[in-house]
Amino acid sequence: MTGSALVELRHVEKHFGTLHVLQDINLTIDRGEVVVVIGPSGGGKSTLCRAVNRLETIDSGEISIDGKPLPEEGRELARLRAEVGMVFQSFNLFAHKTVLQNVTLGQIKVRGTDKRSAEVRARSLLDRVGVGSQADKYPAQLSGGQQQRVAIARALAMDPKVMLFDEPTSALDPEMVNEVLEVMRQLARDGMTMVVVTHEMGFARSAANRVVFMADGRIVEESAPDEFFSNPRTERAKDFLSKILHH
Repeated sequence: MTGSALVELRHVEKHFGTLHVLQDINLTIDRGEVVVVIGPSGGGKSTLCRAVNRLETIDSGEISIDGKPLPEEGRELARLRAEVGMVFQSFNLFAHKTVLQNVTLGQIKVRGTDKRSAEVRARSLLDRVGVGSQADKYPAQLSGGQQQRVAIARALAMDPKVMLFDEPTSALDPEMVNEVLEVMRQLARDGMTMVVVTHEMGFARSAANRVVFMADGRIVEESAPDEFFSNPRTERAKDFLSKILHH
């Protein structure tokens, strides 16, 4: 970690009607840092994640990526989204395109890469996430875990500065969760800057540099994983951990 801020949120506020989903959020993510966001459902975690690449607009405050404020819309926003990879709960792959086409499309359309180079890069990324042999299949022919790994490869193909993961394993069958987490752990080891919203506490413990605990639209506490899991400072965090770690 170089200690240089890559993603900064300052005094971010967001309402959905009367619901105050993000309340004075201040968060800085450094280059190469893996930040895992955990907390009860409805606490604002996904909204926070989606605000970072402007899939969700904010009411006030400021978000910047690599020193530049988030653009409002148009071409600048498309360019920014290429720098901020996003992996969702649902895989969002194009059903009518092959796995290979799914991973080359953005490179060709947004980055202007020629088809040949895009395919070479796509194949190496598909190998990297362990689905190289599936390149010519369509998403429907793959398991959920394979589809999610393709979605990760697709995001990586844009050469993003930061990767956002919004509960990437929550729609998967339990036996597929680990194959996706393993790819994410490897990315973390390779130094990718990552923001991960997840319920997977083992991943938070093993891969995060920092755990951010959110509840009721606020960041309640943040600390290194060991400290957070063994010695949470707030009642809210203690309560949450006692519910999920009791087994």
